[in-house]
Amino acid sequence: MSPISVRGLAAASATAVTAVGSVVGVASSSTAQPHDAEATAADITLLADIPAGRQAQVQTASLTRQADAQAVQADASARKDAEEAARKAAARTATQKKEAAEKAKQEAEAKSAQGSSGSAPVSLQPSYTTAQIKAMAASIVPAGQFQCFSNIVERESGWNYLAVNPSSGAYGLVQALPGSKMSSVGADWQTNPATQIKWGLNYMNSAYGSPCGAWSFWQTHHAY
Repeated sequence: MSPISVRGLAAASATAVTAVGSVVGVASSSTAQPHDAEATAADITLLADIPAGRQAQVQTASLTRQADAQAVQADASARKDAEEAARKAAARTATQKKEAAEKAKQEAEAKSAQGSSGSAPVSLQPSYTTAQIKAMAASIVPAGQFQCFSNIVERESGWNYLAVNPSSGAYGLVQALPGSKMSSVGADWQTNPATQIKWGLNYMNSAYGSPCGAWSFWQTHHAY
């Protein structure tokens, strides 16, 4: 190999030059000065004395180190990508769980509201017994308010959903005046006890805060 070829090899690989430098005894901490140019050129020229096999080893070692460094960098990049993907997947899972919990909560609240507001479907029939009507009321009116509601209905209509006051025309279980007010809950207000119960509950809640509030007022005024 000619001196020019060796000089090209030294310029192509800093690692190779360092390795070869150690062979020719060039100290890594020395600093080249302008007036040392001839000595440096001479040192490089001496590389021609290195056997061709050794030069190939130096090149192979340099390329191996470069490949190893690239592999390490690729591994680090892959780990970073995997961690980011795992973080995004965990965030999606957490969001889905939160949405599912919110949906379940809303459904539970809707069912609870359905029970308290009396929106549960009621089978219509030609006539109802007092026991049947009370059972309807118990399924519509909150448990803690049922007795107060029952006290009022007992005194207003005796649980007769067809009751009509001959003087005022008040109608139904809760004696709505006029009875047509109950159409806000259902068009079947004249024949469906459940519709009358729902309207009466809504009325007591809005006017007195609750059936017990209405009952307290009724005991003083004998009306509500």
